[in-house]
This record gives sequence, C-alpha cells and structure tokens, in this order.
Amino acid sequence: MKAALRSMVQLLAFIWASPYTLLGSMVGLLGLATGGYGRRRGRAIEFYGGAVTWLLHRLPHGQFTLAMTLGHTILGSTDAALDIAREHEFVHIRQYERWGPLFGPAYLLSSLVLWIAGKDAYRDNPFEREAYDEAG
Repeated sequence: MKAALRSMVQLLAFIWASPYTLLGSMVGLLGLATGGYGRRRGRAIEFYGGAVTWLLHRLPHGQFTLAMTLGHTILGSTDAALDIAREHEFVHIRQYERWGPLFGPAYLLSSLVLWIAGKDAYRDNPFEREAYDEAG
C-alpha cells in the first residue's frame, strides 16, 4: 500500500511539473536536431550541446551557466557541466515537483524583489540558496 501511494504521489508530481518539462523537452529536441545529445538520468532527461549550449550561453551571465532545469528536463552546456551541476539541478526538479506551474513566476518574482532591494537576484534567490545548500 505504501509503495502504491508513493508511486501515485510521484506521478502527480511529474504531472504537476509537466508544463515546464514539455518546454525543456522542446529545447532539448532542438538541441538534438542541431548536433546535441540527450539521455535519461533518474527522474530527469538531460540534454547538452547543439542549440542547447547556444541558448544557455545567451542567458544573462550565460558564459558562466553550466545548466538549467525546466521541470524534469536539465539543459546543460556540456556533458562535463552536467556532471558538475547535476545534484544542484536535481534540487530544482524537486522544487518544480512542489511548485508546478507556479515555480517560474515564484522564482522570477523572488529575483525581482531581491534585485529591487539591491541584492543578488540569483545568489540570494531562496530557490537557488536551497539548491546550493542541499547539493553542497
């Protein structure tokens, strides 16, 4: 009974995060079509190379971006970058499972409030602090 309940909760968490997973998968498929790579790691699908790398490098501070997570999809600049960032990104997957479609607006609003207050919109963001704290 416990295993069935756990499976049901995991399924619901996957569905709750699925709008972002779909978006990340579309970016990942574009990466595959442009010479990138993909693979499954645990509950995540990882993509790197091709258009994925191009896109990540065009984000603010993109030259320093190793990876980013959208739902259950992790987009990495390289295979090695994914190895370095994986535990951090897995924390974000758990956050997407908790927040679902509200994750994006909550993350961006937190960053905006911090920026207005003169703080670092990335490093001081509570979602990032949790990921850095839990991933070590």
